[in-house]
Amino acid sequence: MNWTAKDMDTYLQQKEYIDTLIVPLLKVETNPEQMKNSSSSAEFLMHLTAFIESQFKGRIMLLPPFSYTGTTKLEEMSATILRDLEKMPFKHIFFLTTDSAWTSVEVSGQVIWLPSIPLESMDKQLRQSIIEDQLKQVLPRFTKKWSEG
Repeated sequence: MNWTAKDMDTYLQQKEYIDTLIVPLLKVETNPEQMKNSSSSAEFLMHLTAFIESQFKGRIMLLPPFSYTGTTKLEEMSATILRDLEKMPFKHIFFLTTDSAWTSVEVSGQVIWLPSIPLESMDKQLRQSIIEDQLKQVLPRFTKKWSEG
């Protein structure tokens, strides 16, 4: 499910089955030398989260990405986001990011860091293969959390 009006209608009818929230975290670099890498990372993360959503439609709700800059205090941001998201009826919350700084932030949801892979110069078939491989990397994290209840 995506955070759209159409999918929200479906969610509201079937919310007992949709127990997982995916939250993409996108770092937006403002330094001109880093803007290309930042946009490439965003593209990768958005392709990956869209693919995850399509594979687990009916189990996962995908939020729009939370974007931030290098001066954002990640601890404060995560505390604020979690405080608000925990009011929602999702049993599991996963944060997906390509920003390694999140690996050192204490977050009660699951933070999944993935190294960014530049997709812009790949043909569609190779890009799909890379995204599928990345799903195989995160899938054990999802299934472990789901099996815990």
